[in-house]
Amino acid sequence: MSQTGGTAVPASLAGQRLDRVVALVTGLSRAAAADAIAQGAVALDGRTVRRRSLLVAAGSRLEVDLARPSGGGAPAPEPEVALPVVYADQDLIVVDKPWDLVVHPGAGRSRGTLAGAVLARFPDVGQLATPGSPDVQRPGIVHRLDRGTSGLLVVARTERALRALRDQLARRRASRRYVALVHGHLAHDQGIIDAPIGRSARRPTRMDVVAGGREARTAYAVLARYRDPVPATLVVATLETGRTHQVRVHLSAIGHPVVGDLAYGRPASSVGLPPGRFFLHAFELGFDHPADGRRLVFRAELPAELVAVLPELPALA
Repeated sequence: MSQTGGTAVPASLAGQRLDRVVALVTGLSRAAAADAIAQGAVALDGRTVRRRSLLVAAGSRLEVDLARPSGGGAPAPEPEVALPVVYADQDLIVVDKPWDLVVHPGAGRSRGTLAGAVLARFPDVGQLATPGSPDVQRPGIVHRLDRGTSGLLVVARTERALRALRDQLARRRASRRYVALVHGHLAHDQGIIDAPIGRSARRPTRMDVVAGGREARTAYAVLARYRDPVPATLVVATLETGRTHQVRVHLSAIGHPVVGDLAYGRPASSVGLPPGRFFLHAFELGFDHPADGRRLVFRAELPAELVAVLPELPALA
C-alpha cells in the first residue's frame, strides 16, 4: 500500500471501531474513512479489512492507502442531466433531486449522476474532488438520498462550507424532514423510533436494526390515513440522526414499510408508482449558513407522481 506509513494503534484507541480509528489517525471524515475501508484501502497487520465496525486491538499495525481512489476519478461534468436548483450562492447549492437520479458514481454507475450535473453547472465544485481522496467521486456532497427518493440536498462549493455543513450534520444542528406513505395504519399519531442501525448480517447490501449498530432516532407524525389505493398512512418523518437508509429501515422495523420500497418492504402493489420509486420525499431541509450563521430553511413540494397516488393531500406542517 501507499499508506499512512503504517501506524501502531495506540492504547487509547483500543476497542474502538475501525472507521473511527482510521478517521482519527488520518484526519479523514468518518464517512470517508468508512468508504476507504469498503474499497479495500485499509489493512490491519498486513491483511485488508473491509468491516468498518471491527474493534481494533492496541498495537495492531494500521495501514491506510490514501493514494488509492475509492472507485474512480472525479465525475465528468454532465450538462445533459437536469439539475433543479432551489438556491445557490458562493458557498453552497441546494437542489431538489428527482427520484430517478443517483447522487454520485458507484456500484457500476458512472454516468447520469447529480454530482456530474453539479459539476457541469458549477465547475468550481471540482476543486473539492481531491485526487486520492475517498470523496473524489462526490465533490461537495454533504449527504445523500437514495435513487428512489426525491427531495432536498445541499452541496458545498468551498472547503469551508463542506466542513461546516458536515459538522452541523454530525452535531444534529441541521434538520431534515421527509414525507412518506407507509403500508398499513399506524396505531399512534406520533412517536419516536429509537433503534440502532447497522449492516444486515443476512443481506450485506442492506441495512437493518441490529444490536451494536449506530445510534439512530426517527420521529414521526401522522398526517392522514387512507383505505385506497391500499391501506396506508401518510407521515412526516424527522431525522434526529442520519444513518444510511434510516427512514426506510426504521419504518419497516415497526411493521410499516414505505410504499414502493421493495428492499425493505412488501411486493409491489398497484399504487401507480414508477418501478423503483419509493413514496419518500425529503421536503424540508434546514441549516446554518457557513458564512454568516443565518438559519436557512428550504421546502420542496411533493412531486406530481406522488400527489397522483393520493385521493387527497393534507397540508405539510
